[in-house]
Amino acid sequence: MTFSATNLAKVAKPRLPYKSIATIILGSRYRLSLVFTDKKLIRTLNARYRKKRGPTNVLAFSFAKNEGELFLCTSIISYEAKSLHVPLRPYVAYIFIHGLLHLKGERHGSTMKVKERGLLKKFGFRDNPFFP
Repeated sequence: MTFSATNLAKVAKPRLPYKSIATIILGSRYRLSLVFTDKKLIRTLNARYRKKRGPTNVLAFSFAKNEGELFLCTSIISYEAKSLHVPLRPYVAYIFIHGLLHLKGERHGSTMKVKERGLLKKFGFRDNPFFP
């Protein structure tokens, strides 16, 4: 796995084994760029590429079968974790896994939710009923 992480947000990113998680989900031949960003940039990207207004928690861009980029908005993720009354670190793991599954081609639905919960358990995060 070729992995790079860039923090464009003004806050510290939560500590997680991002590369290990990505390697297990995407495989060792994948090239992943992870960007932690603020609301302004993710709002712009969301409008430009998804034609949606407002910021979002994660955006996944697949460039090729084995190459992609994830944008995580730390302020949105932090706000959602507080709203759901869940600790930040497992919620970031959940959002990261969610984005990785999108890079693999998964679409929203019950199958994706089952995979997310299984992967959270695999990486040591106990199942939490507040996760969507």
